Amino acid sequence: MKPFAYATALSTDSAQQMVTNRGQYLAGGNDLLGRLKDYLTDPSILVNVKSLPGLNRIESGSKHWTLGALVRIAEIEDHAGIKKEFPGLQEAAAEIGSQQIRNVATVGGNLAQHSRCWYYRQRDAVCLKKHGDLCFARHGDNRYHSLFSGNTCISPVVSNLATIFAALDATAIIHREDKPVRMSIAELYERAWENPIAHNSLKEGDLILKVEIPTTRPQSAYLQVSDKHEFDWALVSCAAAAKVTHGKLSQARVALGCISPVPHQAKVANEFLEGKPLDEETVSQAADLILKGAEPLEFNGYKLPMAHALIRRTLLKLKG
Repeated sequence: MKPFAYATALSTDSAQQMVTNRGQYLAGGNDLLGRLKDYLTDPSILVNVKSLPGLNRIESGSKHWTLGALVRIAEIEDHAGIKKEFPGLQEAAAEIGSQQIRNVATVGGNLAQHSRCWYYRQRDAVCLKKHGDLCFARHGDNRYHSLFSGNTCISPVVSNLATIFAALDATAIIHREDKPVRMSIAELYERAWENPIAHNSLKEGDLILKVEIPTTRPQSAYLQVSDKHEFDWALVSCAAAAKVTHGKLSQARVALGCISPVPHQAKVANEFLEGKPLDEETVSQAADLILKGAEPLEFNGYKLPMAHALIRRTLLKLKG
C-alpha cells in the first residue's frame, strides 16, 4: 500500500474539492481498503465522508422513503419500518457479507463497489477492465460471470442493493460538480454495459448522496443463491416488487443480479406481468422472457436454471 494523505470533509462541496486530485471517498471502506492493499487503486488522498451532515438518515414518507448514502446496511436490516414497507430491501440487506461487515458497510459503498472478478482483483493480471487487451474470464474460469453483456468484459454487478433498488424503481441522487443529479438505477450502471473499463456510471468526483424509493409497490421480495450460506457474494440474485390486488399483479418489476454488468431487467417481461394472475404459469413465462437471449459460457451455464428458479420463487413470494 502506497502512502496517501487523509482528510475529513464537513460538506459535500469540500469533499468534492479535496477528492479531485486523484482522491477517493472513504466511508465504510470494505471495498476501498481491499483495492488499496491489492494495488488496484492509488489515491493521493482519502477523503473521509462519514461526517457529512444528513447522509446517515432513513426518512419515511407517504410517497417515498429516503435512505442516505451513509446509512449502514445493518440499520436497513434491523429497521422495522423498512421490513414492513419494503420487505425485499430488508431481505437483500440481510444477505450482505457478515454481521461485522453490515455494521460498517454503507448504502453508497454497496452501490459503488468495484468488480469482484478474480482476474480484475489479481494485481498481476492486466485484464480488459484494467486497460488490458483481453477479458481473461471469457476463455478462462468464468463460473461466476455474466450471462448478458453489452461489451467484451463479462464481470457482473454484485451489489444486492442495486438489484432490489432496480425492482423498486428507486432513484439515486448524485452530487456531480456543484449540483445534485438524479439517476435511475439503470442509469447508475448503464456505462458498465457499454464500457469494459467502467464499474458504473459515476464520474470522477461524483458522490452518492441518497436513494429515494417510491411506495407504489407494497409487495417486494429478494432471494439469492450463494456457494456458502454466510459471508458470500451471490451466484445469482433476484428481486421482485409489485402491487398485488386480488391475486393479480400491477406495476411489477423483476431484476437479477450477478448475471450482467448491470442489474438485469427485461421490459417485455414487466409488461407481460401487468394484470396477470400471480401463479406458476405466469411466473414461469416471465422467467422465460427475462432470460431470453442469455449467452452462457463454458463454466457458468448452471446460472440459467438457477436464475429461472429464483425468478419463479421470488415472484411467488409476493403473495405474502
